[in-house]
Amino acid sequence: MRIIAGEKKSRRIEAPEGTDTRPTADRIKEALFSILQRRLYDASVLDLYAGSGALSLEALSRGAASAQLVDKNFKACKVIRQNIQSLGYEEKAQLMNTEDAKAVEMMEGQGRTFDLIFLDPPYRMNMTDMMGRLEKKLLAEDGMIVCEHDRNTPPDTPPNLILQDRREYGNTGISFFVRQEE
Repeated sequence: MRIIAGEKKSRRIEAPEGTDTRPTADRIKEALFSILQRRLYDASVLDLYAGSGALSLEALSRGAASAQLVDKNFKACKVIRQNIQSLGYEEKAQLMNTEDAKAVEMMEGQGRTFDLIFLDPPYRMNMTDMMGRLEKKLLAEDGMIVCEHDRNTPPDTPPNLILQDRREYGNTGISFFVRQEE
């Protein structure tokens, strides 16, 4: 795996061994970040279910200001920490090794918000409730939630969000959600 573009272009990053994580393929990352390019500059990013950290690290390379990475898997967090250090992003990236709900609760308590939220959960996980909670507490006013999923089982759209776009790449689907305009 590698960083595709930006200040760390072509730098290699590691992925956790085994089948517990499913790193986003480079061709999908390239397409995804082409869509997101105007949202990245100076953005605050949340990478829930971070895996290798590839999505948030790519965002930092392309101009995001900060990234909060969350994963409950200890081995994944070890790899993420190494990737953050090898890219020199210790000042821009924070890592939490905890469950998704606990991390969200802690960030809610801190009053944090994010311009861009990446969700790349296990494909069979229902994300409707989590996206609703993220929208209410952690999504910045003009923010976006980007959810990677099996193309045949896209997430339901929670209240107060609208599906802005959905793309398919082989067996992978990516759905883009924004707040409903009031």
